[in-house]
Amino acid sequence: MRGREPVMVGERSTGAVIGRIIVYSILIVAALYFLIPFFVMAMTSLKTMNDIRTGNLISFPREFTLDAWGKAWSSACTGINCEGVKGYFLNSVQMVIPAVIISTLIGAVNGYVFSKWRFKGSETIFSFLLLGCFIPFQIILLPMSQTLGVLRIGQSIFGLIFVHIVYGLPFTSLFFRNFYVTIPDEIIKAAKIDGAGFFKIFWKIILPVSLPIFVVAIIWQTTQIWNDFLFGVAFSGSDSQPITVALNNLVNTSTGVKEYNVDMAAAIIAGLPTLIVYIVAGKYFLRGLTAGAVKG
Repeated sequence: MRGREPVMVGERSTGAVIGRIIVYSILIVAALYFLIPFFVMAMTSLKTMNDIRTGNLISFPREFTLDAWGKAWSSACTGINCEGVKGYFLNSVQMVIPAVIISTLIGAVNGYVFSKWRFKGSETIFSFLLLGCFIPFQIILLPMSQTLGVLRIGQSIFGLIFVHIVYGLPFTSLFFRNFYVTIPDEIIKAAKIDGAGFFKIFWKIILPVSLPIFVVAIIWQTTQIWNDFLFGVAFSGSDSQPITVALNNLVNTSTGVKEYNVDMAAAIIAGLPTLIVYIVAGKYFLRGLTAGAVKG
């Protein structure tokens, strides 16, 4: 029996190697499946229109050019009053930054209250708040439009910021609440006995350990707000449209000759911010999601 043990170990090692090869092969195929469309977009954006008409869809450009990128950024189409995505890109930046900061901070306070300062009816209020996570965008279009009209911020950047703060609060509150329940209640009770109040406990005890969940909330909100189209097209005016609306207008325009290289360049420009966010902070997003998975 002892003489056969090395063979069994060798068989296990061979099986492990084969299994690993299969797994990596599947992962490579899956990665290629999702990367090929981006490759086609990138190559098309670097081609001339003549190259696009005569070349292959996945071929490299015969002549690399950034003209389409410049046109997408500053002059995306040919015709009267046509402009690029630059202004709309800046609109999205002006909308995303305050909406993400405010919704994340309010969500942090909500999570702190619902996890460490419970009061009569707090669970019921939290349950109603969570309904916001499951309400489709389309349902709130009319009441939100009426609300923006009453507040006199309709068709403006401020209106879009307000909409995304309100719609994002259920998600950020849920994230922070589930994270804060993992903090032992004894720490909060001890701080109360020592005379610490609501905000002092939040500032001195809660915030220092909240970095992982802040990263999760910021990435989630940034992605959701930047990529939103429905709220952007429903609640924005001609001067406050986000880049997703501009991209839709550009792709569907019938003015002049259709320039596919410009369309692809504009699409990449629109997707770059969220892509960069995930590349830079993607691993922290996963860590933050799992940080509150087990109550410690």
